[in-house]
Amino acid sequence: MHTINIAEKLGSFTDHWSPKIIAELNGQEVKLAKFQGAFDWHSHTDADELFYVLDGAFTMEFRDRVVNVPQGHMIVVPKGVEHRPVAKEECSVMLFEPKGVVNTGDNESSEHTTDAEWIA
Repeated sequence: MHTINIAEKLGSFTDHWSPKIIAELNGQEVKLAKFQGAFDWHSHTDADELFYVLDGAFTMEFRDRVVNVPQGHMIVVPKGVEHRPVAKEECSVMLFEPKGVVNTGDNESSEHTTDAEWIA
């Protein structure tokens, strides 16, 4: 058991839309990601996703509405709901997802990541 310095972990990478795993618990992966621009529309058939904004802000687009997610707030996207995160400026986000969730869900795209990278 040890503590995890979130700021240090965020400082260890610069790429966008490429979640990095920092911990696991109860079948869930805790990931950090940097968002900038618009991600792909996608859904996750079998997994809910939790997005917690550490720094900055983004909007979560749904087919019928847009939800603003400012720093210090979080949003849970239920399984099966099509969504697309969009960040006008870079923001840092912590995600909680079941182990092995693909970042683009059911949508194979250029942003598709099958294995998120662990950062030590």
